[in-house]
Amino acid sequence: MKKLIKISSSILLVLFVSGCQVQNNLTTPAKPKIDTSIETVKSDSLRSIPDITSIAFEWQKVDDPRVDRYYLYRANMQEDGQKFKRVQEIENRYTTHFSDQELQPNTQYTYAIAAATKKGFESRPTSSYTVTTLPRLDAVSYIQAISDLPRQIKILWRPHESQRIEKYTLEKTSPSTSRWSKLKTVKGRLNIEYIDSDLKDNVVYMYRVTARTFDGIDTLPSEIVKAQTKSLPHGAENLVATNNQPRKITLNWEPSKSNDIIKYKVYSSTRANGSFKEKALVSNDTLSYDDLVNEDGKILFYKVTAIDKDFLETSLNMNAVMGSTLIKITKPIMTLAQIQGERAILNWQSGDERTVSYIVHKKIKEDLFNYKTEKYTNITDVRYEDQDIIRGVEYTYTLQAVDEFGILSDKTNETTLILPKLQEVN
Repeated sequence: MKKLIKISSSILLVLFVSGCQVQNNLTTPAKPKIDTSIETVKSDSLRSIPDITSIAFEWQKVDDPRVDRYYLYRANMQEDGQKFKRVQEIENRYTTHFSDQELQPNTQYTYAIAAATKKGFESRPTSSYTVTTLPRLDAVSYIQAISDLPRQIKILWRPHESQRIEKYTLEKTSPSTSRWSKLKTVKGRLNIEYIDSDLKDNVVYMYRVTARTFDGIDTLPSEIVKAQTKSLPHGAENLVATNNQPRKITLNWEPSKSNDIIKYKVYSSTRANGSFKEKALVSNDTLSYDDLVNEDGKILFYKVTAIDKDFLETSLNMNAVMGSTLIKITKPIMTLAQIQGERAILNWQSGDERTVSYIVHKKIKEDLFNYKTEKYTNITDVRYEDQDIIRGVEYTYTLQAVDEFGILSDKTNETTLILPKLQEVN
């Protein structure tokens, strides 16, 4: 649809003269040479018909005998704003129709027309005239690929509703390649079927179709559909994953329902709907797998596919099973940290019933920048007395809990103690 924005010619003239240089695609760029005495194209005579990549214009001719041609100016509102460029020189003053080609779909353009003499002097331009090109045609609304045919797949789609459609381009890809390749051009808007033959057994193929108008404009591609010449094997049944083992997740499953399985493949991901990567490949008589994970409390998601004797694999389009390693134990709770006599006394409470021992970490400040560290392990009490301290030296302590599997808790916050130096007596 057209939309007329009324901006006075004097304002628009400022845009032409004092803005950027006007680009004439036929001559060297130059500022317009405005002669206000030249008759102006009547703004209210401008009419337009937008298409997807073109806009047709009509206007009333100028009767000024000095006028020899017209200049068409254009601004792409999304890219240029109000920066107009001369895009066409129409070399006959009796011409009153013009089609601006190679435009972008669904894009707003603003135009102005000026009458011009043979020497290049031009009238004031018309008021700016804004038109939006039509959007690209929608994709084919429905497409289907039919599976389980012997070495062939039948593709059907709904005829495009636009009468402008001349033909369809059918493309396909397969798991062996990520590139789309042209399969067939089907001429005629109402021809909506194609059978892809001479295919391999037990292979998944994907298809999409794009419609093209008589003037060579492609619609958006249809949705992608896939089909297979024969069903892929069933995956592993009743997969379960543990959540109570230290730094290990054990998977167990039951055999596939398919009777020609030679391998099982284990996949894992950090997200249930994330990208799954191959973890292991095991024989058909193996129904479990230990995933060694060097992290406490790590959550992973798993899928187990089956591979048959033809090396076809179950689709990964299945629900994932969650497992996790044993979570880290809770750190102890420091209840006392003080100097008593010439000893550093630490008392604490257990933070987790899984705790079997504790570690005391000790930092000794040697100078302004350097520390010495010591560690005391296998402490089973909830109290520690450090007699190895020197007056005037800064000591910093932290605690960690340890469970039966050697899993460590986080460290407690640091506690700093100093045994004061004795005052010298004069």
